[in-house]
Amino acid sequence: MDQLRTKSDCHRRGVAISGNRGNIKEVFSIFSFLSGKIKRWVYFLLHFGYQEALSCLFAVFIFAILGLSRLVAIPGLPRYDLLLLLCLLFQYAMVRSGLETRDELKVISVFHLLGLTLELFKVHMGSWSYPEAAYTKWFGVPLYSGFMYASVASYLCQAWRRLHVSLERWPDYRLTVPLAIGIYLNFFTHHYIWDVRWLLTLAIFLIFWRAKVHFRVAGSDYHLPLALSYLLIGFFIWIAENIATLLGAWRYPNQDQGWQLVHVSKISSWFLLVIVSFIIVAQLKRLKSELLSRPADHAELQQTEQTASHQDKEGNKKSVMQVVNKPGDKRTETGANRQDSGKQTE
Repeated sequence: MDQLRTKSDCHRRGVAISGNRGNIKEVFSIFSFLSGKIKRWVYFLLHFGYQEALSCLFAVFIFAILGLSRLVAIPGLPRYDLLLLLCLLFQYAMVRSGLETRDELKVISVFHLLGLTLELFKVHMGSWSYPEAAYTKWFGVPLYSGFMYASVASYLCQAWRRLHVSLERWPDYRLTVPLAIGIYLNFFTHHYIWDVRWLLTLAIFLIFWRAKVHFRVAGSDYHLPLALSYLLIGFFIWIAENIATLLGAWRYPNQDQGWQLVHVSKISSWFLLVIVSFIIVAQLKRLKSELLSRPADHAELQQTEQTASHQDKEGNKKSVMQVVNKPGDKRTETGANRQDSGKQTE
């Protein structure tokens, strides 16, 4: 009986040990699965963050010089003028080094002008101010301020290229272009008439509700609803705006007595401004792709016609030079041949 009990106990212990081993294997399999997921997400975040950091290079540079210019002053050179000079040099370096293309520079220049126009109006209306003195201030607006809008365009252009951005179900330009114009004009007209930003926001979700943005990170493709991507970019710009006002880039009326958090309602303003920026970049890129997709023989035909026209002009010049000879000049080759043939005839 004791032997039978011993055998049964051992059997029970064996079953218990095998059961524990099975549980341990399940735990390890779950852990390995989660660790693989975590590793992929960590790799995704690192790679995505790296590409985003490169795309934000212009904006990061502006934040850096805003902070350094508060600590280091150059005698005789106001801070806003120093910021303008550094932004111009950095823009030149970006294009010269190939970090930005010439086409991207054209887009950035458009945003610079649009932003500067908006700044002139908003400062005039008292929406915000630039309290420091500068030689390059125009109607109270330092010219470097346009580069802050240009940095948003720089981010969009570079992120588009680095993340291989593509659009799905992009609305017709007959909807997107009037929407962008209406959003931009509302920044001006709401000072005089009813603010229609919420109607514009409703129109945005109606127009873009099917649209998606696709992007590639570390060889894998992802997508987001386009309206959500607008909101995320606007939120991060609002965070950047708080940092910029803390560094004295500009000042809102409620910050005259000291720095305060920028009101959350500004997120909607940046949300709308991002949409204007995105629509301009998207339409220009679609226009460029349509031009590049034209038949190559058309371009070759134009080049052939230009070459033929150039050759005709050169031939006309040579014939004129051969016919018209000044007195005392050397004989032309045609004249010499005629005289030689005359001697042979004699």
